[in-house]
Amino acid sequence: MKQNCILLIGHGSRDPDGNPQIEKFAEQWREQHPDWQIELCFIEFAEIEIEQGLKNAAEKGKRVIVVPLVLNAAGHVRAEIPHHIEHAKAHYPDTQFVYTPPITAGEPVFNILQRKLNKSFAELDYPAPANTGIIVLGRGSSDRKANGEISKIARWLFEETQHELVDIAFTGVTTPRLETVVQRQAILGMKQIIILPMYLFDGTLIKRIQRQIARLQQQYPQIAFAQSSYFGFEPEIFDVLNQRVEAVLQNHEKAEFLDIDPDAHHHHHHH
Repeated sequence: MKQNCILLIGHGSRDPDGNPQIEKFAEQWREQHPDWQIELCFIEFAEIEIEQGLKNAAEKGKRVIVVPLVLNAAGHVRAEIPHHIEHAKAHYPDTQFVYTPPITAGEPVFNILQRKLNKSFAELDYPAPANTGIIVLGRGSSDRKANGEISKIARWLFEETQHELVDIAFTGVTTPRLETVVQRQAILGMKQIIILPMYLFDGTLIKRIQRQIARLQQQYPQIAFAQSSYFGFEPEIFDVLNQRVEAVLQNHEKAEFLDIDPDAHHHHHHH
C-alpha cells in the first residue's frame, strides 16, 4: 500500500466525447508521474462518481490527495466534494484526506487564453484590434465568485491587448448570454468577434456553443467569427495540478483539509 493516493475529480459529461477526454488526460498525467498513484472519478454522468472514487483511493493510500480538475470554484467544488470527503472520513478514520483548490482564473489560465486569442486572431488574418471584439465565455454559476473569475480574466485580456471591447458572456444560469453580447458588439460596429470559451474539456456545452456561433454567423453575415477550443491538454493545466500535489507532498504534517475559499488562508488541522 502506497503512502499517497491522488484522486483526480473530473466534472463528467453526458456527451460521449467528454469523459474519454478526461480519462485520456489522467492517462497522460500518470505517464508524467509513474511514481504517483492516480485514481480518477467524476462529479456526475459517469460510472465512478465521487463516493466510489474516494473509496477506491482510501483503499490504496494512507493519505488521499483530492485534486479537482475543475475550472473555478462553484457549487460542486465548494459544497458537493467537501460533503463526500466528510462522509469518507467517517468511513476511513485512519486515512487522511487533503483537498486541493480547483484551477482558478490565475496566470496559467490567462496564458492559455492569450495563446488561444492569438491563434484565433491569426485565423482571422490579423484584423484591426480596435474593431475586433472579444467575448470570454464562461459556464455560468449561481456562485458570484465563480462568475467574477470570468470578469477578472476578461479585464486582464483588456489590459494586455489592443482590443477595445472585451466582454463576458455565460452559457447558462446567469446572464448575459452569448447572443446578447454579440448583438451589442455588432451595434458598436465590431467587424470581427473572437469567442474564447473558458472550458476544460469537450462536452454538450461546447457543442451547444458551436451551434450558437453557426446561427450567429447566419444572423450577422457582415461579421467574421472565430472561436477557440477548450483548455484540457495545455501544459499549464498539468503544471497547476503538479503544483497542487507537490505542495501537499512537501508539507507532510500540514492541512488535512485545505480551505476551499481562496480568500481564506487558514487551514483545518487534523486533530
